[in-house]
This record gives sequence, C-alpha cells and structure tokens, in this order.
Amino acid sequence: MNDDINGDELDDLKALFGTASPAPNATRKAENLALAQKNFEMRQGSTDQPRSNPVAGPMGLWTGAKQMLNTLTSRAGLTFTTAIVACGVIVLTPFGQDMWKPSIPTNTPLTIAEAEEVTNLTRRTEPVADLIVPNDVAQVDLGNDQAVSDPLPQVAMEIHAEPIMAESQARTLSQEDALNMGGQFFSPSADVGALAAVDLETSHFSETAETYANTDQNPLKVTATDPVSTFSIDVDTASYSLLRNSLSRGFLPDPDAVRVEELINYFPYDYPSGTLDDAPFRPTVNVFETPWNTDTQLVHIAIQGTMPAIEDRPPLNLVFLIDTSGSMNDPSKLPLLKQSFRLMLDNLHPDDEVAIVEYAGSAGQVLAPTAASDRQAILQAISSLGAGGSTNGQGGLEQAYAIAADMSQNGEVNRVILATDGDFNVGVSDPSGLENYIADKRDTGTYLSVLGFGRGNLNDATMQALAQNGNGQAAYIDTLNEAQKVLVDQLTGALFPIANDVKIQVEFNPAQIAEYRLIGYETRQLNREDFNNDAVDAGELGAGHNVTAIYEVTPVGSPAQLTDPLRYQPTQTATDSDELGFLRLRYKTPGQDVSQLIETPILPGDVANTEQAFAVAMAGFGQLLRSNDYIGDWSYGDAIALANANRGDDPFGYRTEAVQLMRLAQSLSEQ
Repeated sequence: MNDDINGDELDDLKALFGTASPAPNATRKAENLALAQKNFEMRQGSTDQPRSNPVAGPMGLWTGAKQMLNTLTSRAGLTFTTAIVACGVIVLTPFGQDMWKPSIPTNTPLTIAEAEEVTNLTRRTEPVADLIVPNDVAQVDLGNDQAVSDPLPQVAMEIHAEPIMAESQARTLSQEDALNMGGQFFSPSADVGALAAVDLETSHFSETAETYANTDQNPLKVTATDPVSTFSIDVDTASYSLLRNSLSRGFLPDPDAVRVEELINYFPYDYPSGTLDDAPFRPTVNVFETPWNTDTQLVHIAIQGTMPAIEDRPPLNLVFLIDTSGSMNDPSKLPLLKQSFRLMLDNLHPDDEVAIVEYAGSAGQVLAPTAASDRQAILQAISSLGAGGSTNGQGGLEQAYAIAADMSQNGEVNRVILATDGDFNVGVSDPSGLENYIADKRDTGTYLSVLGFGRGNLNDATMQALAQNGNGQAAYIDTLNEAQKVLVDQLTGALFPIANDVKIQVEFNPAQIAEYRLIGYETRQLNREDFNNDAVDAGELGAGHNVTAIYEVTPVGSPAQLTDPLRYQPTQTATDSDELGFLRLRYKTPGQDVSQLIETPILPGDVANTEQAFAVAMAGFGQLLRSNDYIGDWSYGDAIALANANRGDDPFGYRTEAVQLMRLAQSLSEQ
C-alpha cells in the first residue's frame, strides 16, 4: 500500500463517516473484510485460542482504537485503522446487522441440520464475514434519532458448550429462533464480532413485567374487639433470594416483592428440638422488649421440626417439570437450572427414581422414570434441554402428575419439582385457575415444589399459588450457592414432609395486651373458623425445618398504645391471669385427614437470645424495605448492628451475607 495517499482520499473517508446508512456493495464489502481479517491476524497473532480482553465494555473499543492510532502514525495506517472502526460502526447498526446475516427467507422453517448450520456460523469456525451478530446486541446511536436498545445482562454473552437442542427432538425452527439460538454461542472474543459486544453492562430489568404475591401489611388490631389471630405457616424462601438479587444488581427491591416472614425463615435457627406429646415438631414461645419501641414487646413463636434418620427415609420419586419456553433462553435461567439439578443428583439414593418432563408450546417426556443410580442417563437428558416456544404450563403439569402417579408405590414419597421463570402464557394462565387445578391434585399424595429462575418476567404470584396449593415449597434460585442450599443442604426438609396443614392461632388476653400486629404472613392469613376446619389447606413442615412467627404487642397502659380504650368494655374473664395469650397449633400427620392439636400459654418473658435477636433483626430489615410506619426512626444501621451482634454460629455464611445485604440497602436508600 502506498503511503502517499492524497488528501482527497481522506476527505472521501470523512464523507463516508457522514453517511449514516451507506449503500451496500457486496464486492467492496468482501474485499474490505478480507483485508481487515488479514491485517488483524498479522497484528494480533494466532486466533486458534481466544485471547483475554482486559478492557471490557464501550471503553474497550475506544481504548483499542486509540492504541492503534498511536502505533500506526502514517497516513496509510490512519486510513486503515479508520476503516476498521467504520466497519465496526456499521456492524453495530441495525442496517449493518442485516448485511452480516445469511440470506434466509423470514419465518422459513428450518430443519435440525439447517438450524445447526446457522448456529455453527457463530462458533469461530468460519471466516469473519460469515459471523452472525445476535439480534439483541445493544445498538449504537449514530445521531439519527434511532432508539438505542437496552444492553444485555453482563452474563448474556457467555459461551455454553452444551447443545441447544437434542438431535433426537423432532422440531423445526423459524429464522428468528435459529438466530437467537446462535446468539448463545456468540463470544465477545470472536474477532470483528467483538465490536458488536461493546456494551455488556448489567441492565436494569423492567419491574413492571414482574408480578408478586403480596398484599398490604397487617394492620394493628385492638385486642378487646379482635383478640384472635389465625394464619398458615410459611417455609418458602423465594422473597429473600429475590431481595438479594435486586440488591446485587444495585437497586432496592419492589416493596411488594418483600415478604417479611420469608426473610426471617430463610435462615436455619438453633431452636429447642425434641417432641412434645409425640408431635413431629416442638413449639417454643418467648416474649421480650421490642428493639424499635421500648414501650412494646415482641412475642416470638418458634417451631422446630424433628429430623428422622436419613438412612431410614422412604424411596423418593421425583418428576422434574422443566420450563423450556423461549423466555428461559437466558444464562440465569435454563443453563443455571441444569447446573442446579446436577448438584441435586449427587444427593439422591440409588433406589430413588427421576423422570423429566419439559414443556413449551407442548409438553413432552424427556426421560422415563430412571433409577438415580443411572446418573449418566439423567445427566444426558438434562443436557439435551433447549429453550424455544411459548409456555404450556397446564399441559406440563398434567403430564408430570400422570407420570408421578405411575411411579407411585405404597410408602414412597412422590414430588413434582417445577422449574420455571413463572411465565405461564398458554393454557390456564391466571393464578386462580392454576390454584384450582393444583387443589384438585394435591390429595393424590404427590407434592409440588416450585423453583424460580431469572428476572425480567418473573411471575412470583403464579409460583406462590402453585406451591401453596400443591403442598410444597417455593424458592428462587439466582446462584449456584442458592441451588446448593435449597437442593443439597436442605434437600431432606424440602422434599420430606413431617406435618401437613400446619395452622397457628393466637388468642391475646385483653386484660394484658391492648393491641397487637403480626409481622409478615400477609398472604397466609386464615379466618378464625378455618383453624378447626380440616378441609382448609395450610402450609407443610419438612423434616428438620424450623418456622418463626413474630407479633408486636402493646401492653395495657403502655404509652405506645395507638387506640383509645373503649367506653363500654366487655366483661373480662381473665383479669387475674398473667398470661399474655394462648397459642394453639393444628397439624396433620402426612397421609391423615384428621388434624391434631397442640396448646400452650404465652407468658411474660425476659430478654432475647442470639437466635431470637437475629430473627428480629431480619423482621426489622424487612419492615424497612416495606416502609413500615410502626418501626419509627429505627434505621438500617440499627438492623445491621442487631444482626451483626447476633450472627452466632454461621457455618455457611448465610447471616454474614445478610448483614452485607443490609449494608447495600442502606447505601442504596441514601442515593
């Protein structure tokens, strides 16, 4: 190349930059790309292995361009490097992306072989000119008033070695589906294609696309007129994981996503164990001063489930019901789901059985009931799953329950584990319809647990409806650490129930307690008459699980009382009693239809121990996130201090992590 390039050529190049959408020239494009590739390889070395790129994001592109300009100081060098940048800018525009895509008629069905040919174009095995830029890569605004699309999450460009689709699956794809599949294999390190990945910063998803199961916070009750409180236990943990995910992304969670009881019950507690009157759990009640109001008290109710010998547990029949709809096509969804289930397999007994059903536009069995000892067959079935299509949740549930019924034998435990982002958009799509369907199925003896994955279109309301009506637990998995906790560390408690339909009822003594309010459990409220009605469903307690419930109560005569005393008081029958209230619990032994009753009085207490104080810190934290009016000027700093001083024995670091999340919330609340 001659270095004596005249100024007219540079002027022509400037004019080219001034044209937002140059007319395509296939011959010129091929020549320029071939030359760019040749020079790129000469300056950068071998492309056999991906090179590290220490500068990520938009600044990486400009930093590299600056270095090239500093190195190539001749006019020829300047012209060449400017042309490279021009190619990159063109690639980033919608017009440029169309130039790079293969010529395939829109919406033409592709066979498996044709789809694989398209996806192979993105694996660095073809020349640069044949690379496909994913449709959803961030676009660059060239000043032509085009809207700039939202950037992808940072993890969305990872390479996944697993096949998108099993060869045995008889499925055809549209061009758009195939290109979206190809995007999963696209790597930021892939030559010129890297220029299209200049913006990989984590995006703030639209919270309006997510629905949460929650309601207004429990109001203050006047004991003289409403002395009885009734609710179902809750062992779900999804709200805490959602909270952690939001704070880790750099924003406070939607208040409706915060269910305070799930924040409290996320942690294991060292509560008194053993049985009471041969019950499968033991209740403990303590009363102590409220940290955010010295003129009120907290009634702390703890339930500790017994842990049977693991080796004596009955065989377990599991049906993995896996959402493979198009909305699961995200690294934080289906790929994380696969990794999570792999962790779980190592903790199953050889005589346990596993079946797999996937559902998208239609439902299908991926794996027939298989002994857990045949780990390789199960892993291959999990690896074969790929995302695409709409979501036929109803069809998937029907087939999963049918398979579970075929697997059932006397004495065995049957459970369907639904893994989804909650986007049920085909079939029965509203929570009430799904509730009715699951309610009809729960009496068959097959339990349903729900695992949520991913953000952006999370349907927490549907997940909660399914889990609550399916005699199961709802959890949200955003990391492998959370998968380890739910599916490994707490597997026995999550899958083996020791008590069904556990209900709590507290009657407060109006001679001692003027007012009270239950902290959390807004979605678990029951009518007073539901307590003795065995037909009313309630929560399940798993082996070794513990449950915590906390009331804030105002003693009679306390300056904290917010309501005036009634002029015409009803006759008090307990004025001579020092009992603050009376606790009743009902539960059913699994497989039984008649409930059992446990009763114990609530007596004045002293101070909170470490376990109780940490639970209270989490209760306060949850109320801060929901902007509760009853905690006064108690702050995040107060919650942090209380939790930090009462971390106690924290072998897995759960409580330490909670303190860090409190600190994040404190910082974000001040912005």
